[in-house]
Amino acid sequence: MHSGIFFAATAYLCWGLFPLYFKALHHIPAMVILPHRMVWSAVFLAVLLLFLRRWNWLRLIVTHKRILMSSLCSALLLCLNWFVYIWAVNTGHIVDASLGYFMNPLVNILIGAIFFHEKLRNGQWLALALAAAGVAWLTLQADALPWIGLTLAFSFAFYGVMRKLAHLGALEGLALESFILFPFALSALCYFGAEGVDYYVNADAADRILLMAGGPI
Repeated sequence: MHSGIFFAATAYLCWGLFPLYFKALHHIPAMVILPHRMVWSAVFLAVLLLFLRRWNWLRLIVTHKRILMSSLCSALLLCLNWFVYIWAVNTGHIVDASLGYFMNPLVNILIGAIFFHEKLRNGQWLALALAAAGVAWLTLQADALPWIGLTLAFSFAFYGVMRKLAHLGALEGLALESFILFPFALSALCYFGAEGVDYYVNADAADRILLMAGGPI
């Protein structure tokens, strides 16, 4: 429980700081940032796996098609989540994106209770009610359906479900998703280059570093 709280808190702290990073690339379209993030994620994870010599898990994909199908679904959900988040930050919808990650734990709890039959204590129900009230208040204040927040919250929550069904470790699961997305992302970058929309070649050194580091980060 304590390690879970630590990892969750650290993850949300990172997500809270990400807008500072992607805002530095606001002059580059999200549709270009996204494939760069996919490509450099795959490269970084491949190097990391080579360094750690952790490739034995790839045999599971051949013998267990369920792992591959679950990872394919989680990769698509991750792609959707990343794109909406980057787009939201770079178009001035940071509060809407933040609302999505505020709603995400609530959706996770709902899924845990419905699909995995997890039980909540009375104190946890109270905390859930307070958080839900906060979401309802922010939604009323916005006077519009928070589709950005809902998309981020539900895409990442169901991403977690697919990851849980794949039965792979954190590093291995993310690596497989990145490898699945890699050829599509690389094809997109090649297409943009052919169309003369190559922000990487024409960018300055700082932007190139930011695009490349987007994967590991």
